[in-house]
Amino acid sequence: MSKDMQAVFAGFGGQGTLFSGKVVAYAGLIEGREVSWFPSYGPEMRGGTANCSVTVSDSLIGSPLVTEPDAVIAMNQPSFDKFLPMVKKGGIVVADTSMVADLAQREGVRVIGIPATKIAEEAGLKGLANIVLLGRLFAEEPFCSPESLDAALVKCIPPKKAAMLDKNRVAVKLGMES
Repeated sequence: MSKDMQAVFAGFGGQGTLFSGKVVAYAGLIEGREVSWFPSYGPEMRGGTANCSVTVSDSLIGSPLVTEPDAVIAMNQPSFDKFLPMVKKGGIVVADTSMVADLAQREGVRVIGIPATKIAEEAGLKGLANIVLLGRLFAEEPFCSPESLDAALVKCIPPKKAAMLDKNRVAVKLGMES
């Protein structure tokens, strides 16, 4: 049984933060768990700030807001700086060091940096840094079974982008191994 998780996925609009949060939410649904997915973004969308709060739990969820996340995926410096202070003691932050130059540490919080944008681009997976980071989070804190994660990718990738499924699978694997 997977443990409960409250997470924030944050970055600029267009980086796929809302999509990666949706994958986690669907993985929870596939496992029959309680789920909330709450997006938040600036008025300019692409290029503006975007984040989503995701809760996956075996208990009823009282609020979709995540104010003390167990996990944060930060795809840029402003998101890292904003959410690091909110992470619960014992929590984790996975950051894209291609976009987060100042990887500050915080006592009681594991801060893991991987160059996700660089990893994705070098593998021919431009635009999948979000899924590389998701793979690393999954490796550190398995929030579902591997089968549920894969089924969630299948569910979240629309039929017109079916060719992206295998690329997303590779991106998850690269993140898990980095």
